[in-house]
Order: sequence, then C-alpha cells, then structure tokens
Amino acid sequence: MKARLIINPISGTRSKAGLDRLVDESLAPLGWETEVTYTQCHGDATRLASEAVALGFDAVLAAGGDGTINETAAALCGTRTILGILPCGSGNGLARHLGIPVDLREGLKVITENHPMAIDYATVNNRKFFCTFGVGFDAAVSAAFARKKTRGKFTYLQSTFETYANYTPELYTISANGRVVTERAFLVAVCNASQYGNNAYIAPHASIDDGLLDVTIIHAGNTLSTALVGVDMMTGMIERNMLINTFRTSNIVIERENPGMAHLDGEPLEIEKRLDISCHHHSLNVYTPREVRSFVPIITPMASMFNDFRLAVSHLFTD
Repeated sequence: MKARLIINPISGTRSKAGLDRLVDESLAPLGWETEVTYTQCHGDATRLASEAVALGFDAVLAAGGDGTINETAAALCGTRTILGILPCGSGNGLARHLGIPVDLREGLKVITENHPMAIDYATVNNRKFFCTFGVGFDAAVSAAFARKKTRGKFTYLQSTFETYANYTPELYTISANGRVVTERAFLVAVCNASQYGNNAYIAPHASIDDGLLDVTIIHAGNTLSTALVGVDMMTGMIERNMLINTFRTSNIVIERENPGMAHLDGEPLEIEKRLDISCHHHSLNVYTPREVRSFVPIITPMASMFNDFRLAVSHLFTD
C-alpha cells in the first residue's frame, strides 16, 4: 500500500510532533509506504489529496480536525483512493460517528484492519460536507469559536454561552419530501452523521450509508427549554425533546431572507440565502472499524465521555 499522510500541525490542542514516526512504525511493518506532507493554509489538504489521487496513491491519511478531514475527503469523492482518519481536532465528529477512536494509536489500528467502507457525502450549493451542515445558532457558535485564539471544549462552551446571550432566531422556508414549511427556528441542521463532535448528538440515529440526510429543526423556546435541548443533545435524547422536529430526505432546499452565516462540518462560512442540499450515496471510501456498537441513548454518550476523560488523564503523564 502506498499512502500520503496529510498532517495539520495546528489542529486541536495537542502537538503533532512525532506523529509521522508513529504512523510509519505502525504501517511500515505491514508493507505500507507512507509519504508525509503538512498543511500550511486553508485548502492545502484538498490540494495535497488531489495530487495523491493523480499520482496513484492507494490511500490518503488525514491527521487533523473536522475541517482537515473535510478538505481531504472532498478530493477523494468518486475515486478509488481510500480515506484514513487520524482524529486530532477539537470535536472529531466524523471519526466519532464512524467509531474511530480519538486515541491515535487506536485510530491507527483501524487503518491496519484494512476495512474500507463506502459512505455518503452531501453538498450544499455544490460545497461538500461529510458530517453536518447548519444555519442558525450552531453556525453563530462556529463563527464565534473560530474567532477565539485557543481551541478545546472549554473554549467551545464559552463561545456557546456568549452567542446564546444575544442570539435571535431566524425565519426559514424549508422544502423537502414534497412539503413546504415556513417558520422561525433556533437552528436547522442537515446531518449526514450523528453528531457535531465532542459527543453532541444532533441526529443520534443518522446513518452515513443510507442515501438519506437527517434534518433536525430546533424551534425557538425560552431559556430553560432551550437549555434542556443542550442536555438532551449530550445524552442522545434530543429526538424526544418537544422543541425538536426531525425527518429524513435525500434532497432539501432551505431559504431565508438574506445571505448569512452557516457552518460546514463545523467550519463557519458566509453562504447564499437559497441552499440546495443533496445526498450522494456511497461516494467516498473510508477505513472504518470492522465492528461498531449500535447507538444507545445515555449509555453510548457516557461511555464516549468516559473514554475522553481517560485519554485526557493519560496525556497528562505522557505529554
């Protein structure tokens, strides 16, 4: 196997020093030949992955957060080149959905298992996303988080509270499955995968290989009811919340009064007022674990949070 390793040196909160050596030590004994590259600016991962496809690499391994994974995967859609995910970001939403461990050594074992899976991706006005796309409050939080000088869960929570204090819900017209609805909503999330990252389950039962997108609409509520949505999101119980409407569709159009902020796999961007969103079935090959446990509300999120805590503690003694 011939692979190109793309490392984003500034993703997440941990140093990437020695990561190239760790990958080589894991894969070289199995006959892998790995070329190491580094991103320096936005768009580099897409360029480097496109080059790898043109040069005939069997796989591209992306070490970074959801933004890096998005850029890398965007170049691999519709090709035979397999994506390997080494989660090094703050949220790692796609990796978590696929059951890829956020511990890098364990994540490398997924690649060595050599179990590629064809997954879906989606587009909004021809821009690709693989995990979640959203307009409304989550987009405003992503923009606030991007302006911060530090990363991590605490910074994200800080951005969430600061944004909520001044946020006003918007009016949306949503067309899907032959129906048109106009309403004021706190946010509208279109999900290919189940979570934003950091175990925040916006669409707990979403499937990434069913050819459908899970749409979650959170209606405007009072301070207490909206806070409870956040609790339900972290426990995987959001679909039972009274402020939530969910449905599945392969195509959806969202319109609002003016262009504005959105997020694409957690990365904020200014986007048009009309959003045409489609699912593209089985169009990306990704290394995944051979066995992944089914999602169970409360139990799955708690187990994942415990593993995150265990990993954080271990890093205190190894970094």
